[in-house]
Order: sequence, then C-alpha cells, then structure tokens
Amino acid sequence: MNEYTADEMMSVAAARALGEGMSCFVGIGLPSTAANLARRTHAPNLALIYESGCLGAKPARLPLSIGDGELAETADAVVSVPEVFNYWLQPGRIDVGFLGAAQLDRFGNLNTTVIGADYHNPKVRLPGAGGAPEIAASCKKVFVVLRQNPRTFVEKVDFVTSFGHGTGRGDRERLGLRGAGPTLVITDLGLLRPDPETAELTLTELHPGIEPAEVIEATGWTLKVAENLSTTPAPAEGELSLLRALKKAGE
Repeated sequence: MNEYTADEMMSVAAARALGEGMSCFVGIGLPSTAANLARRTHAPNLALIYESGCLGAKPARLPLSIGDGELAETADAVVSVPEVFNYWLQPGRIDVGFLGAAQLDRFGNLNTTVIGADYHNPKVRLPGAGGAPEIAASCKKVFVVLRQNPRTFVEKVDFVTSFGHGTGRGDRERLGLRGAGPTLVITDLGLLRPDPETAELTLTELHPGIEPAEVIEATGWTLKVAENLSTTPAPAEGELSLLRALKKAGE
C-alpha cells in the first residue's frame, strides 16, 4: 500500500477532477499543483490559463507566482491581462476556475480579503481579490481546494470576496452571474458538493481512513452528510511519483 500525506491525497483528488481537453483558470498554490499534476497524468491536453495572460502554459516546475517567467516561456500564447478577462473569462469561454481561500462558508462563498468583522480594522488583512471574483462569477464551474478546519470552513465568511451561492439556490441567477459557481470543494478530508435543492455544501466523499465525524468536527457549521457517502480511491503509485517530482522540481 502506498504511503501518502493528507495534502498529497487532496492534490491527487483535485487533479482527478480536471478532465482531458478542459480549459482551466489556475490560481497559485494548491490549485496550480493539482492542475499541473492533471496535465502530467490523465489530461495532457488540459489548457492551463493564468491571470498574467499566459494561455496554454506548460511549466516544467510549479510556478512561484502568476508572473513566473516559466509560464510565459512555455505558453501557447501570452496576451494582455485585459484580454484574458474581457475576451476569455467574462464571456464564459473557460471551463473551470480553480480557487483557494482563507475562508469558505456553507454556500461556497470565499474570503481572501480580511479576517474580522471590521473591514477597516481587521484582525488580519489578507492578500485580496486578484482575479478570483471574476473567476467565481464567469467560469462555467468552480472547483475550490483548501485544507479543512473550523477556522477556514465557517458559518459565514467575514467578507465575500468571491461569490459562491450567496444564501442559497437562485442567488447567482438573480445577480445575472454567468457560471454555475462552486460545484466541488476538495479538502484534505474529503469532497463536498452543493445540494441540488439548497446549494448548501454537503459531504459526498471521504478520503481513505477518514470518518464522517472527523469532517463534521473540522467544519464551522452543522455539516450535512450524503446518504450514499463514497470513498475516494487512494493515490496510485504513478500519481504520487509525478506529484513528488513536480514539487521537487520547484524547490
């Protein structure tokens, strides 16, 4: 049996969610790791799009930022940032937006702005929005990847940086948002998907060795659990080898 860490399980599960031939708007960090792993395993024709204007990037290592020269050197094309957003993203031409966050709530709203109720005097001021609000609004669907704990998975985010499903099903439509919003949340414990009726995130899949009680305890709201709860397949040896080589190349 392969030995692997919780982060490796999360990265592999996130990579598997990306299909061959998709276009993916990629954020730096865990989303970039997953997307680059997918391109090296089952989805060699996955088109990676970075906010800096790099279309079809094929980095040999994990990029350090969206401005990493490795992305421009390996891209099919490099365009201006306004073109990425105005021509590719906002008209709904990108299949998947891959995002991380500091906070996520029960309806998939994301916070990367401030921790604390007072915007002008927060406990922590975070890096901010970047292109995440537009990605969350306009990609055909959004995948979120982040480690699960009560500080991150909260009843209500302190600030809505990127709109998920608002307060429930129908809020996106009322605002005229093009994309379907968060359709999958990948964590180090399992997978969550929005309920078809309410859009509330529901635990649908557990990673090997994880019990439902562990996920419930790591969630800041009363987490609903699907009746037909399934188990994520453990990482294969090939997936782990490629993931570790990818991370080592970036050291």
